[in-house]
Amino acid sequence: MAKTRIKAKEKKGVVTVKTLSKHPMLSYVEAKRANKEVNFITHFMAEVNGKVVYEVSTSQFLSKDPYLKFKFTGAKKGDEVTITWVDLKGKKEVSTKKIR
Repeated sequence: MAKTRIKAKEKKGVVTVKTLSKHPMLSYVEAKRANKEVNFITHFMAEVNGKVVYEVSTSQFLSKDPYLKFKFTGAKKGDEVTITWVDLKGKKEVSTKKIR
């Protein structure tokens, strides 16, 4: 699996973040049908300067390679956004990108 692709842009004090996480997101039904093991992202978090700016618990109902978009304030151009997600098997993926 590849890292999460991140785009982060600041405009008038508001940072817009778009993420695309590469993950098969196999639900219980799909896994049974494909005779594979169940696995999907269960937790997604974004941090800037050590502060959590977005956090969500997810389920099997997100699509394959989930796309998330969110906005927050309190950061500036040049700060780094760190995206962390954990899947059902415990695999943790961390990706970082500077705000433009």
